[in-house]
Amino acid sequence: MNSDIRNIEPKIVWNHFADLNAVPRPSKKEERVIQFMVDFGKKLNLKTEVDHVGNVIIKKPASSGMEDRKTIVMQGHLDMVHQKNADTDFDFDTEGIKMFIDGDWVKAKGTTLGADNGLGVAAIMAVLSSNEIAHPAIEALFTIDEETGMTGAMGLKAGVLEGEILLNLDTEEDDEIGMGCAGGVDITATRNYSEEEVPMNSTAFKISVTGLNGGHSGMDIIKGLGNANKIMNRLLFDGFANFGLRVSEINGGSLRNAIPRESFSIVTVDNVSKDAFLFETNLLVNNIKQEFLTLEPNLTIDLIEVPSPKFVMDLGVQEGLTKSIYTALNGVYRMSPDIDGLVETSNNIARVIVKNGSIKIACLTRSSSETNKNDLANAIKSAFDLAGFDVEFSGEYPGWLPNINSEILRTVTNIYTTIFKETPNVAACHAGLECGILGQNYPEMDMVSFGPNIKGAHSPDERAQISSTQKFWKFLLEILKSIPKK
Repeated sequence: MNSDIRNIEPKIVWNHFADLNAVPRPSKKEERVIQFMVDFGKKLNLKTEVDHVGNVIIKKPASSGMEDRKTIVMQGHLDMVHQKNADTDFDFDTEGIKMFIDGDWVKAKGTTLGADNGLGVAAIMAVLSSNEIAHPAIEALFTIDEETGMTGAMGLKAGVLEGEILLNLDTEEDDEIGMGCAGGVDITATRNYSEEEVPMNSTAFKISVTGLNGGHSGMDIIKGLGNANKIMNRLLFDGFANFGLRVSEINGGSLRNAIPRESFSIVTVDNVSKDAFLFETNLLVNNIKQEFLTLEPNLTIDLIEVPSPKFVMDLGVQEGLTKSIYTALNGVYRMSPDIDGLVETSNNIARVIVKNGSIKIACLTRSSSETNKNDLANAIKSAFDLAGFDVEFSGEYPGWLPNINSEILRTVTNIYTTIFKETPNVAACHAGLECGILGQNYPEMDMVSFGPNIKGAHSPDERAQISSTQKFWKFLLEILKSIPKK
């Protein structure tokens, strides 16, 4: 299947993408892809280095006739989000992505595709490896760990780069030119609980919430998609309030930057309440499915009787858990007052784990406003504080403040309008791009972001559009030829 990908135009991009996708590259485990990129640069006899955190920098001199242009930084991240369907047998640590072509789209078999940001990286590799493309002097910056903390961008020291312009190739709409992005902060709530023996005369059930779309917790948060953790909590809250349901285990969601698609729990109810519980819960299930019918047509909620577990949570902590998750905001908190249609502030309740006397809840709060990011983070912290949780903030990173006077923004906007005969959407996005972080150590660097159409990022439905990648490549080549003079 992957061999078919290599014949798609532009072949130089898709071949590099196929090579890259053959290398396992989970966030925080990028050793293999770092070595892959170092070998790539050295094979081309280009100056290649790895900084102290693992970012790879490859430098290429200007092509003939372009020596008088400003040096540019072409930037993408090496890591990818690892998500797979529950019924997909795949090991992200050892296997390369299995791709296939579906009409105008490239997809993966039951996993994320890695087009975010693999196609951007592949495009940079294509420029570095070509002897025919006109371009100014290039510093190719391949960062690590963008998806789970942006520690690569945070660790890049001042003075490593000399470029005056940065082209970030991590935007996922081909008619969009990025000029700003949201910052973020990780919120982690933890607490321990006492385990109690399962009450006598109880029946155990496994509750499964599956079939949700999931998606990018920044770009897709505005869609109002189902959050498996929130849906599961609604079921548990109702069962606890009306029938004394007891929780033994919860395993919901996965990564902070992915809207949770699945959640599973093991619960018990008293035998006397069993029939009423099943009747009431099935009514609630039908109501939830009806509420999400348009957005989540494949939502599946199952209750299956299972062997009884040994222990359940103590009642006091269980009540605090369900009420705090109910209270904590998930979704859009505030829309931008300045940019129409842009989410300013949001939160994703990404992960809920309850097992063996320990609870962990992981959220990601995003905002293009530092004050509102802090406001929402404090509100969520308060919800869990009141339930006796220990709450920590970590992994905080700044947003990228739009610069409407940007020279490179003006240049790429004019190029887009000229070659595609339409005006691009110049906008900030509600995702965490690395531009804001890089701008802290390189405040004078002029930045812009663009890329091909990638749908369903951070989910197994991730797909990259072939025709859009051709459009993106044409756009990139024109930009490289049109970089302003020094």
